[in-house]
Amino acid sequence: MCTLTLAWQTFLDAPVVVAANRDERRDRPSEPPGRIESNPGVVAPRDAQAGGTWIGYNDAGVFVGITNRPAEGTTAERSRGLLVADALREPDATAAARLVERSVDTHGYDGFNLVVADRNAAFLFEWDGHLRVTQLDPGVHVVVNSGAALGGGGAVTDSFVVPDGDARADRAAGQAENARAVRTALTPEPGEGATEWLDRAATVLADHEFGVCIHGNGYGTRSSSLIRLGDESTYRFAPGPPCETAYEAVQTDEGQV
Repeated sequence: MCTLTLAWQTFLDAPVVVAANRDERRDRPSEPPGRIESNPGVVAPRDAQAGGTWIGYNDAGVFVGITNRPAEGTTAERSRGLLVADALREPDATAAARLVERSVDTHGYDGFNLVVADRNAAFLFEWDGHLRVTQLDPGVHVVVNSGAALGGGGAVTDSFVVPDGDARADRAAGQAENARAVRTALTPEPGEGATEWLDRAATVLADHEFGVCIHGNGYGTRSSSLIRLGDESTYRFAPGPPCETAYEAVQTDEGQV
């Protein structure tokens, strides 16, 4: 399970703020975040096996992040990480959203939940053979493999897929419970800014009581990202499970980002 928490248009000092854990097989190679493209400039880690990425942003302030999603009958013709890389080349979130829609029509992908956001718009795409698109309201949204706990708009809503009657159902229900707990814990506090919220988010992502920092046999939380996009962009990255790995500022050829 991956966990992607987006605080969108929640803080005056940063319209796009993200705290995310990546869960993956321990033997899947990856490269730490850096400036991977220059036109537009893209900052992201890299999946060294398939060549794409799972999270990142560009110099126009467009954020893109993805989690896996259980799906039957989809055709994995193309890596989902390449879709993220494609979307990060777009000039704004709306253009990136249209690209995702076109790409799903053109290529075969395994199931995914994908978030695209900039200062003006934010979208959640859920693909399991059928594409559902939700335009997000300002607020805190938590996306996991089985769906999303959506906040904002004066209410909270859920979008989860829980199969009936087997181990997958228990796993999906647990993910949904974890996502709701993270959303509640990361409700912004009065007077809180983006940096302070990210500090709290780092603690939540590392706390095993929330079930989003995973240690399994050959699989688990491989890294964690704290991203703040606004007048100033910052990226802190932990190259291991956040319960035992410190976050460090990402450096690029152009300096700290």
